[in-house]
Amino acid sequence: MKKLKFPTASLPKVKFPALTFASFKLPRVQFTFSFPFRTTGLILGAITTFILVVLGSLGLLVSYINPVPHITPHIPLHIANELFDSVVYMQANLVLSIGISTSLIIVGFLLHAASSFTPMAIVRSPVRVYRKVTVWRDWLIAKITYLNEESAKWKTAFNIAKFPFSLLRAMGFSPQMAVGILAVGSTAATGVVVNETILAERSFTNGDSGIYAAPSNVPSPTLEETMAWRKENKQDNTLRIVLGTTPVREIRIENVSVGTVYSGSELPTVGNASSTTAILVGGVDLDTDTVLEIGELIIEKSRCKTMDFSNIDTHTINVIGNASDGQSIIQTAGTSRMRAIGGGHHQADAMMVNGGTYDRIWIDAPTSAVNGKIGKLVLSNLYTEGGSCTFERMKIGTLTIQLNESGAGDGFDDKDFVIAGTVTSANWTVTDNVEVVIAEPTETLTNE
Repeated sequence: MKKLKFPTASLPKVKFPALTFASFKLPRVQFTFSFPFRTTGLILGAITTFILVVLGSLGLLVSYINPVPHITPHIPLHIANELFDSVVYMQANLVLSIGISTSLIIVGFLLHAASSFTPMAIVRSPVRVYRKVTVWRDWLIAKITYLNEESAKWKTAFNIAKFPFSLLRAMGFSPQMAVGILAVGSTAATGVVVNETILAERSFTNGDSGIYAAPSNVPSPTLEETMAWRKENKQDNTLRIVLGTTPVREIRIENVSVGTVYSGSELPTVGNASSTTAILVGGVDLDTDTVLEIGELIIEKSRCKTMDFSNIDTHTINVIGNASDGQSIIQTAGTSRMRAIGGGHHQADAMMVNGGTYDRIWIDAPTSAVNGKIGKLVLSNLYTEGGSCTFERMKIGTLTIQLNESGAGDGFDDKDFVIAGTVTSANWTVTDNVEVVIAEPTETLTNE
């Protein structure tokens, strides 16, 4: 039996289209950050070099020259005192100051020579660095040498120019008379007036009135403004010394006329000193009692309407040969110690005046709780009229009052020479003091 074959049927193959999706490429973003370390290092190095060199140069300058007295009129007094003490300390330790200042300059130049803060730059070329340092060193030394030579030349020139004035002062002429003689003489002979830069500027040494912030030799414009000097009285001719934290080695005032001794004069009424005081020396009764500390005080050969002492503690008092129109001396025992005012190199130089006419002489310490300090104070041959000579609020090692005259011509019952019971001393020497009839000076002099 034959097998039957059925036809086979096949379905057509259908190909579906392949679906493809478009590809997207995202852009690559690269972030780069760089810090200019080298540039920053160079800038910082330059700034550091500048600061070190400036500090070192200033240190070398103030080691030889004290600029504080020249800038005192433009800055507050307490800042000036602190700066003055700092400069004096640097000058007292000259070797240390020069060493530190020079080191700062060398370090600054080394940093500059290295071009960065990399120490190996110096190690790799020590000779080159040394040569650069020596160039700057030689330049600096040359400038310092030049300035020293110029300073010496100018000093010699000014000494020569002011020689006639100094000669007249040594002969006993007052500063005003010396200026007048020089001006008249030079005008008559050559028509040239004395150099204004030498004689026109007010100074303590030349006997000019004003408010002086010890130890400055020129009046303080700041103090004169703040203390209203000459504000109420335009003709005020007071010689005032204001003491602060800086001790003064010596203050000497000799051969001067004070008060109403010349025609048209009157005692000023400015400040704590009243119109009854021609000479006022002492501390100030502020919130805290402020005193003057004096190693030795000498008051001699002076003429006063009245002379009085109060609130003074001393170790030794010598009251010798004083004549007065009535006197009262109370010898009060005390326990005050021996006293001397030091300060080493920090102590200011002496302030001295010889000759001059003033409305008032006034020495005080106006800052509360800041005692004024004087190694030696000498008041000699003071001729006063119109007011008292008052001394108060002081602590003194040795006080000498000798060969003075005081009197207002009001009889012995009114005591014109008084040492009050508030004056104490561990040692008293009182001898040859007499009561005599003495009237207040009546001579009227011309204010030259």
